[in-house]
Amino acid sequence: MRVATAFAWRPDRNTTTGIVLRSLFGNPAVAVATCVCLALVIVALFAPWIAPQNPYDLAALNLVDGRLPPGARGASGHLYLLGSDALGRDMLAAMMYGLRISLGVGLTSGLFAMALGTTLGLVAAYFGRRVDTLIMRAVDLMLGFPTILVALMTLAILGQGVGKVILALVIVQWAYFARTVRSVAAVERRKEYMEAALCLGLSHRRALFSQLLPNCLPPVIVIALVQIAAAISTEATLSFLGIGLPVTQPSLGLLIANGYQQLIAGFYWISVFPGLLLLVLVFSMNIVGDRVREALNPRLQK
Repeated sequence: MRVATAFAWRPDRNTTTGIVLRSLFGNPAVAVATCVCLALVIVALFAPWIAPQNPYDLAALNLVDGRLPPGARGASGHLYLLGSDALGRDMLAAMMYGLRISLGVGLTSGLFAMALGTTLGLVAAYFGRRVDTLIMRAVDLMLGFPTILVALMTLAILGQGVGKVILALVIVQWAYFARTVRSVAAVERRKEYMEAALCLGLSHRRALFSQLLPNCLPPVIVIALVQIAAAISTEATLSFLGIGLPVTQPSLGLLIANGYQQLIAGFYWISVFPGLLLLVLVFSMNIVGDRVREALNPRLQK
């Protein structure tokens, strides 16, 4: 009993971590969404090792196995649990690799947008006056245009590619972080601990990132979760329209586009299964983000 008690990890109910964990796993529906998110991340990370086939190895593909229905076996005896596409690719393997690319693009763009937007929001609240006005007017300008329109214009200029899609998503996302952080940091800037930090002669960099930033992290975390899900949806939309990722690096959106024209012919699995996976991913991430927002905002706690 002593050994079990010594190694059992029980988060303090009064800490931020304990509150978030109780919020995520205290409700059955939210707990399921959290487990689904974690499972999909694990599948994406280990896709090259757990996928039944490398869908982008041309030597492993067989055109004879094209458009096989779910549960069918190919000419070589390979079992296609979710069917195959026109090129004979295993849809289960293609979805694992597509999930890997979609999550990678969403996480990378979300982190870069968070870093840029958080920094600009802190600078605007800390210095105020003209700096605040300049940054906030840029934020208003960015938020005044539809997200998909800005992304389309950016990719129309830059062209296709993973790096270019990430850059386009960062451009359309940073303003959400900047506005949220600026509103929180403006309140924190007037508190006594910031006045004490300035009286001690701390540099602007230390005052911003060692004093002001830690007290603005909770809303940043919430916005990051929501924006990562939004980035995955936007990237899927761009890839579906044919201006996102190239054919050699298909995400879930491009997989949906590949089977869209074949729905009428009855080959529903080529497009429907990737679409369902994308729906489950985005829906689960939104549930987790909304629950974390409630946990970190005392006003929303019931």
